[in-house]
Amino acid sequence: MVVASATTLPVQNKTHYESRFDPLKVLQHPDFKVLDEQDLSQLKQGDDSVNLACAYNEKHEVHMIRKPHAEPGPGEVKLRVRATGICGSDVHFWKHGQIGPTMIVTDECGAGHESAGEVVAVGEGVTRLQVGDRVAIEAGVPCSRADCGACASGRYNACPNVVFFSTPPYHGTLTRYHVHPSEWVHKLPDNVSYEEGSLCEPLAVALAGIDRAGIRLGDGVVIAGAGPIGLVSLLAAKALGATPIIITDLFQSRLDFAKTLHPGVQTVLVERGQTAEEVAVKIREAAGGVDLKFALECTGVESSIRTCIFSMAFGGKVFVIGVGKAEQNIPFMICSANEIDIQFQYRYCHQYPKAIRLVAAGLIDLKPLVTHRFPLEKAVEAFHVAADPTQGAIKVQIVDA
Repeated sequence: MVVASATTLPVQNKTHYESRFDPLKVLQHPDFKVLDEQDLSQLKQGDDSVNLACAYNEKHEVHMIRKPHAEPGPGEVKLRVRATGICGSDVHFWKHGQIGPTMIVTDECGAGHESAGEVVAVGEGVTRLQVGDRVAIEAGVPCSRADCGACASGRYNACPNVVFFSTPPYHGTLTRYHVHPSEWVHKLPDNVSYEEGSLCEPLAVALAGIDRAGIRLGDGVVIAGAGPIGLVSLLAAKALGATPIIITDLFQSRLDFAKTLHPGVQTVLVERGQTAEEVAVKIREAAGGVDLKFALECTGVESSIRTCIFSMAFGGKVFVIGVGKAEQNIPFMICSANEIDIQFQYRYCHQYPKAIRLVAAGLIDLKPLVTHRFPLEKAVEAFHVAADPTQGAIKVQIVDA
C-alpha cells in the first residue's frame, strides 16, 4: 500500500468537482494498490471486475495500479473505458515529473486523457444518456460557476479550478472504469469507433489552433513537427482547404508517414546543425513562391519556433501549439519589423462536437494514426513504446475490449 501524500487544496477553497475527484479518495481507499508482477500474474483473463489503471509517480516510475470502484452521483455517468491514447504529456509527466511550474507529479497519478468508452451506469438526473451509449470523454472539467470569469465568458479552458484528468494531482482515464460528469461526455455516432472517439482529443487541440490562428481556405501553412499533434493538424488543415501545406520534422520516417496521410503535402527534413534561417529557406522553397502567412508550431522547441518566424511573410502569424521550456529566445526585431504575430494555445474549448462531426462525415480520417495497440494489462509496455522514437510509433492506443 502506498502512503498518500498528494498535494490538495484546503477544503474550504475547493470547488464541487475538485472535492468530488480529490485524488486522496483514490490513494487512501483500502482497495487502492500498486500492483507488482505477482499481482498482475494473478489477474484472471477476462475478469473485468478489477478497476485496473496505469499511473506514474514522482519517482519517474510507471506501473499498473488497482483503483477503487466509484459509483455515479447526481449528474454523472460511470464509464467502461474502451480506448485510450497515450499523449506526449503522459510520457513527459512520467519521465520529467512536471510540465511548467504548477503541474507537478507528487504521488501516484493515473495517466490518460484521450479516451472513449461505454456508459455502464447513470446517476440521478441524467436524461441525455443511457446505459450502452458510446461516448468520447472530454477530460477537462471546469468549475462552471457563475463567479468564474473564464467559465462565464465561455473560455472554460482557462478555468483556474479545472479538473483535468491525468494532470496532477487528478487521476486520468487510462483505467477500466471511470466516473465523469455527464455534460462533459459526447455521444459517438454509430460509424465512429472508440479509437476514433479517443483521437478526438488531439483533434480538438488541432481544431482549436486552426480556429484561433484564423487560417482560411487557400492559405499557405507550415506545420512544424510531424508528431501526433502535427499530423492531426495536417489532416485538419487539409480538410479546411489550406494550400500549400509544408510539414517539417527531424525524422524522415515521420515525414514519409505524413505523405501517406496527404500526398500533396510538401516535406522538409530538419537536419541537426542547421540554423533556423537555413531551414526557413528550405521551407520557403517548398512553398513554391507562395507567401506563408501561417505557421502551426507543434513542438514547443525554441529552434523550431525561430524557424517558423523566419519562414513567415510580412504580417504572418506563428501559432504555437507545442509545449516547451519556460523561457525561450526569439528574434524580436524580425517579428517587429515584419509585423509577425506570435500566438499561443492552452488546451481547447468548444471543439469536441465539431471534431466528432468531422470524423463522422469522413472529412477527417484519424484511423491511420494508430500504429500500435496494447491491452490494458500491458499499458506499461505501451508507455515504453510510446517513449522510444526508434519504435516508430505515431499514436499508441490502449484497448480494453
